[in-house]
Amino acid sequence: MNIAEESRLEITSRVEKEQANLSLLQERLSKSSQITKGICNILNTFEQRLSRLEETILPVYNETENLQKAQYNIDCTLLMLDNVIGYYEVSSNVEHIIEKGPGENTVELDRYIDALNRLYNAQKYFEKNIPQSVELINVSSFFHKGSDKLNAEFKTILDKCNTPVLPVVLLDLINFEDWKNINPKESKSLPKLIMPEYKEQLINISTWLLNHNRDEFLTVYGKTRGSVLQRSLTMLRNHQKSVSGGSVHGTTSSPMLKPKFQTRHETRRQPSTRRLQAFERKAGRMLLKASQTLEHSTGLNLGARRASHLDTSYSGEEMDNEQEMENYLICVIALHKLMQIEQYLMKDIITVTHRPRVFELIVREAMDTLVQDGENIVMRAKKCIQRHDFGTVLVIFPIFKQLRSLKPDFERTVEQCDLNVKQKFDSILQMLQSTGAKALDDFIESLRSDSVTQLPPDGTVHELTSNVIMFLEQLLDYSDTIGIVLAQDPSYAKQLEKLKYNEQNKAVLGLYIKKVLVQLNHTLISKSEQYNDVALKSLFRLNNNNYVLKSLQRSNLLELYLISEPNCEEYYYNSIQDHKKAYSHCWNKLLNYIEWNEVFTHGDKLKDKERAFLKEKFAGFNKEIDDMSKLQRGYSVPDIELRESIKRDNKELIIPKYNAFFNKYSNYNFTKNPEKYIKHKPDEVSAIIDRFFDVAA
Repeated sequence: MNIAEESRLEITSRVEKEQANLSLLQERLSKSSQITKGICNILNTFEQRLSRLEETILPVYNETENLQKAQYNIDCTLLMLDNVIGYYEVSSNVEHIIEKGPGENTVELDRYIDALNRLYNAQKYFEKNIPQSVELINVSSFFHKGSDKLNAEFKTILDKCNTPVLPVVLLDLINFEDWKNINPKESKSLPKLIMPEYKEQLINISTWLLNHNRDEFLTVYGKTRGSVLQRSLTMLRNHQKSVSGGSVHGTTSSPMLKPKFQTRHETRRQPSTRRLQAFERKAGRMLLKASQTLEHSTGLNLGARRASHLDTSYSGEEMDNEQEMENYLICVIALHKLMQIEQYLMKDIITVTHRPRVFELIVREAMDTLVQDGENIVMRAKKCIQRHDFGTVLVIFPIFKQLRSLKPDFERTVEQCDLNVKQKFDSILQMLQSTGAKALDDFIESLRSDSVTQLPPDGTVHELTSNVIMFLEQLLDYSDTIGIVLAQDPSYAKQLEKLKYNEQNKAVLGLYIKKVLVQLNHTLISKSEQYNDVALKSLFRLNNNNYVLKSLQRSNLLELYLISEPNCEEYYYNSIQDHKKAYSHCWNKLLNYIEWNEVFTHGDKLKDKERAFLKEKFAGFNKEIDDMSKLQRGYSVPDIELRESIKRDNKELIIPKYNAFFNKYSNYNFTKNPEKYIKHKPDEVSAIIDRFFDVAA
């Protein structure tokens, strides 16, 4: 009962409490609604007022914007009017600047170019807007006049820098290796061809002219710098001529072949290649850009000039000065260096697209001169070939070698030029190569058709043989070059295939040596037939074969010859033995007197017929040995070893037989005057043979 009552009271209390909360919530909800309604009224009122404000301000804003646009247009119009008025006034404003010219310094030049720009802009304005205007005529007139003066100023500035490179400076520059990597302002090794301030002006002028379609200055630059380059080379040539013709170096000459064997009894001689070797070394140093400075004088002392054995009528009118060939090579290398310098100079002045054209203008005259000089040298060389003066033509090979080595650098220098420039250099190489090949071929032909009939009366080494050996020895210095020259001949190419030798150039030269020596041998054999004396003919062949063999052995010629003919040495040894045997036949008549073995059985009592027979034998021997002694003392065997071996062979052939004959028959009483018939004892005969080929004879 009490529990139920308590529960009811508790529920009633909760209901009353919730009713109170509900009443409070309703009251607050009513108040919130009132506040919301008030806020909505305020917002509606604000919106209405804002709408009225916008309706009032917007027209003012639009009007202000229109006024600002109008102001901007007015300002732009005023600026354009000022600009247009400036176009009308530009002629009068810049007239004194144009009349005065560009000036002599960079500031005045910049001012002048600015005036030209103003004229250019005015000209474009009038062309576009008022093409019939008088002002257009005035502006155009001043602009063209000003452009012409700027072109003229370019040439004037360029003419101030037209000092050629001095010969001594150019020779030093040839050996200056890193000139490209050195700032010209800091390098004392480079000639100041264009001063920095002048170069800046030239760059400004060239840039403006190209931008305004005026490219006349390109031709001016090419011709002016080409003239400077040509003058530099001309001064170098004149310097070389004055040096080579001076008393310091004496008479210039060429590496001629010696006219004959120096002395009849001389076995060794020095090949006349000293000057060629010096010339080769100097050319190599220049081409390799050595660090040492060339001597101011480029002449080389070659010694006295000698005539070729192949033409005794040589007058020395052609190619008297081999110095000219050396000078030519120096000029080619100098031209290449000058071409590189010109490329370096025009790098900033001339744009990349126009450089090939300008560079061709610069080098055209010099290249033409170089080709002409090369043609002149080749023509003189061909005259020497016709005259069989082959020793002089040897100078062709070091020139060809150096120019061929220079070719890659030259082609890199002119790689962007017209093909004609490259072809000019190639034409020089082709001329030299064909001339060298002709000289080598004609040398063999000259041996085949040699018209000299006079033979050495003592049977010594023929002038032809000594000159051929010297010629071949001189070729050794240019084996690579000669290999290249001859390899173009199909006949050599075909023989090379059979040899299968790794070093082609050596093999080619070996083939050439074989051709020369084979032809020499044929010619000498043919010539030797003119001797009536068989002994002299054999000695002549013996001397020449021995001389060739010894010459081959003491030089590198044998090494090359063995490439083309492995049995060549054996051939010469066999030939020498054959000629010795042929020579020994000269003793046959004498041997007939002593190769007799008759036995007398009746002691000292000889019959008249037997006494007469012994008298004939001894008298015949005496006469024959005396005649041979007189004759063969006038013969010559220059080589000591060969001379002594022949004497030894003679003694071995004669002395034993004569000794037996003398011992057997000299004791017979076959004459009342034994001193008349028994003149020579065996040791005396040996002494007589020792006097054969007497050096003092």
